[in-house]
Amino acid sequence: MANMYKPNILDNEFDEFWSKVNCFAVMDFPYDQRCEFVRNANNCIHGMNFLPYMHLLACDFKCRNIFEEHIYVTLFLILCFELLLLLGHVAHYYYTPALKVVSRVLHMNEHLAGVTIMALGNTLPEVFANMFAVFEDTPVFANCLSSALFVTMFTGGLVCYISPFKMSAYDTVRDLVFFIFGAMLLEVIIINDDMVSLAECILLVAVYVIYIIVNVVDLYIMKRTLRALAREINALYELPQSEDVKERRETLQKKYDFLSQDDRVPILQRKTTNPRDRTFSFTTKVGSERVTIDMEANRNIHYLRARSKNHRLFREFFSAIQPIKLNEWRQATNFLRVFYIVRAPGVFLSAIYIPLVDYELDKNGWSKLLNCIQIFLNPAVTITMGKSMVFRDKSKLWYYNVPKDVKYGLYSLVVTVPVAIFVFFHSNTSAPPLYHWMFTFMNLTGSIFLMFQCSTEITLITGVLGFMLKVPADFMGATVTCLANSIVNLVTNTSMALQGYEKMAYAAAIGSPFFTILLGAGSVFCVKILFGLSTSMDCMIGAYGENAFVLLILGLLSTLLWTSVLNFNARRSVGIFSMSIYGLYIIFSILIKMGIIHPYNLDAHLKSSHAIS
Repeated sequence: MANMYKPNILDNEFDEFWSKVNCFAVMDFPYDQRCEFVRNANNCIHGMNFLPYMHLLACDFKCRNIFEEHIYVTLFLILCFELLLLLGHVAHYYYTPALKVVSRVLHMNEHLAGVTIMALGNTLPEVFANMFAVFEDTPVFANCLSSALFVTMFTGGLVCYISPFKMSAYDTVRDLVFFIFGAMLLEVIIINDDMVSLAECILLVAVYVIYIIVNVVDLYIMKRTLRALAREINALYELPQSEDVKERRETLQKKYDFLSQDDRVPILQRKTTNPRDRTFSFTTKVGSERVTIDMEANRNIHYLRARSKNHRLFREFFSAIQPIKLNEWRQATNFLRVFYIVRAPGVFLSAIYIPLVDYELDKNGWSKLLNCIQIFLNPAVTITMGKSMVFRDKSKLWYYNVPKDVKYGLYSLVVTVPVAIFVFFHSNTSAPPLYHWMFTFMNLTGSIFLMFQCSTEITLITGVLGFMLKVPADFMGATVTCLANSIVNLVTNTSMALQGYEKMAYAAAIGSPFFTILLGAGSVFCVKILFGLSTSMDCMIGAYGENAFVLLILGLLSTLLWTSVLNFNARRSVGIFSMSIYGLYIIFSILIKMGIIHPYNLDAHLKSSHAIS
């Protein structure tokens, strides 16, 4: 008993090696030993998302030299391009129309919809990605600010360049001031005592909650003001029309017209001022001009009372899921035909999985048989895949969990199948039912889930490429990885701007990074604290965090300057200026990586000498 060996700290470190080691460390091993390493390292399983890339390279493809690695990585890049096409298709044809409908149903204006619904949907993939990496020593502060700089400066500048517009003065100034305060608050919290406390995390969340409350209350007050102005204007019409009354009425009318510009999302508008007129129209953008589309005409364009409820049921179904439309194929060039073929798998997948609700299309995107199938297919797939991929066993790949997690999706059929049967017998193929807008919620959940998986997979593929090319992890995290995580913002904001909703897109370009900085970083800090992990300044900031912070503050201050100087007219020149600020950050990051310049933080030698003194 006296000679019994007692494990020491080094023994415990070896015992926990396979649970802590990063999967990309396999790149330092000889080719014939990599497969065994990948099979034992837990990070090679739970660190992947859809495909185990390192396992494929080391064990399945049996790479034995650099040339073979580059061949297979090229295939991964082709997959990355395919995922990018899927993400863009889902964002443009499914996600953005759903945002318009939900914004209108909730009686939001463009700005509030941008900083709440659109910002939340755009940012959730990045927040989840940061949460999954909570046990790794990633510089959260640097990554969050790098993403914020890309979304605000580059994406916001691209919106201004694509579609110049007139900003909402009060909303823009308020958001920029909140954003500057939030970024500086996060900086102070991290560098104040070199550690983040739980109370400071709660403070970050409280600031964001106050920001949302201010936006909602502002819209409520504006609506009440509009109603009061309308009553006062109507009362002046009933008075004897003297010069004073006319002048007073014209003044109030100008004020009413100014405030009503930001009253609601300009999706549905009455064609007349008669309250009994139930005809609605769409305001959308074609080219450089806004055009009006009659929603009721689109809804009932194929409706005939004499037809049966299932007229052309299967023909309509196969037409809806057809990945390549024949008329587009005939008119397309060879280059476009290749594009249609490459995009076809993503188009088919999204058509089967996501219900389409778009008031600008014939029948508002309604397809009776397809939509009835999606009533039970969409929730079942979302629940099963979400449970298997998000809440999976760390020791197994996600598809091993599908057989046991499919029961959760089957539970949803108890509710969704009767609903689908009811909709099938109640609805008509030639026109959507009045409750067609309710499919928007399945649209949002399906779109966000697909975009999250696409952005996560793109991030992992670029990470594999970075480690294979021996690019430092902190540089990849502050540049390429942040760009991949924020690609949802880029696609959706650009799509919204192209469709004529520039205010919503630019509001999301401010609201999304504000959400990331406060709630995203705050939630990661909170989880680290609860699990007893380090939240020290050196771990959080990294080599590029302070550079991103300085350029972000300069970019926000310059935005405040040019908005006031140009009377809140977002021009293409300021779009180029904003994008150049992010370009300046990339140049600084490259120069820091090459060792030509020093990052904007305390030098390690100076820090050690300061500690000695």
